[in-house]
Amino acid sequence: MQLIRNLLITVMSIFPSSYYVKAAGCAELSIGNCHDLAPLLATTTGQHDVLNKVLATPELFKVQILYTQIDRKPDNKVEFIHYQFGLDESRYYYPASTVKLPVSLLALQWLNQHQQPGVNRKTTMFTDSSRPVQTEALADETAENKLPSVAHYIKKILLVSDNDAYNRLYELLGQEYINSQLHDKGLTNTVINHRLSLPLPELEQRHYNPIRFVDEQSKPILSLPARSSETRFVNQASPMLGKAHIANGELVDQPMDFSDKNRFSVADYAGVLQRIFFPQSFSSAQQFDISEQDRLFVIKYMGIAPASVHYPAYDSEEYPDNYAKFLLVGGQDQPAIPSHLRIFNKTGWAYGHAIDGAYIVDTNKNIEFMLMAVIYANENDTLNDDNYQLNEIAKPFMRQLGQLIYQHELQRPRKVVPELTQFKELPE
Repeated sequence: MQLIRNLLITVMSIFPSSYYVKAAGCAELSIGNCHDLAPLLATTTGQHDVLNKVLATPELFKVQILYTQIDRKPDNKVEFIHYQFGLDESRYYYPASTVKLPVSLLALQWLNQHQQPGVNRKTTMFTDSSRPVQTEALADETAENKLPSVAHYIKKILLVSDNDAYNRLYELLGQEYINSQLHDKGLTNTVINHRLSLPLPELEQRHYNPIRFVDEQSKPILSLPARSSETRFVNQASPMLGKAHIANGELVDQPMDFSDKNRFSVADYAGVLQRIFFPQSFSSAQQFDISEQDRLFVIKYMGIAPASVHYPAYDSEEYPDNYAKFLLVGGQDQPAIPSHLRIFNKTGWAYGHAIDGAYIVDTNKNIEFMLMAVIYANENDTLNDDNYQLNEIAKPFMRQLGQLIYQHELQRPRKVVPELTQFKELPE
């Protein structure tokens, strides 16, 4: 009893009471089997200097963490046990490139549902234009055949977070398909309503390019006309972030309006990862309707290093192993990720936010867990000025958080040791 009392005193001394109380409540979250992560976070040491700094003032950094233990059962079913800190689905953060993961899955689902002979993820996909602000995509010099396809776009998304690749899939699907499908799967705290790195007017984001899937002779197999969405998908809470922002090169001394920006809650992000790696834990209606081959394709490119691929080809100096991996290995001058450690993830970084969600596997130690984290590293609280602390704060925070959870997993007893040999090699 005294040990528990001492631990609680330590937790309360580390975390501000207002934040701790809010973090301790799981009742309002859309996840079950939820517990408080604060006691585990209180076990940090002096080696976790940046993690300790962030956790000392978590509201300043707008921290949200969701750690999911995975317990295997004798019948091979799994139980998810969640531990959260600062998790609040009403607290908006800008999800940046993390939205590319569900859109990639939905693009594969769209192809699977159309059942058009000759059309699959490898089929050439030409994107035309019908409005002045739209651009074409009729070639891809990074592909082996120099032609664009859904498969190649997804590779570029998962390996280096390519924005144009995401935009082409967004234009294929449109807002109504994306948002209705995610909602129907139970992912109800997500709104995807714009391209990335293309600051178009809101109305233009609801207009989609004509698209052609063609055979090897460039003859059309499936053609989509220019399309548009009547429904406007907005963040109903009208989130405002920062104390100031840059607009058209000028400083505006007021918060930035994110009503027409994407939304992707931490719990929904975790739900997407769970549907990829444990689809059997969900009803057929809640799963992504993709083939097993497509699922393994996504898993492969979530887990390998950019420089390990020939098409597209990425230089290891510019794109090291951890280029798009923050948790456990993020930060500068980190060594290559060992082959027994698999980090299947999708990161995002923009407007001072850094986000990572990962399913982490160590095939030597037979451990597996999921970890999601959001941090706002924007010291001057001014948005769009490109003065963020991604390398100084966000990446070291993610690395040290991942290391803390990894060490905990090494010590955690398991009734059933997971069978993880399938992750030693990642065939397409």
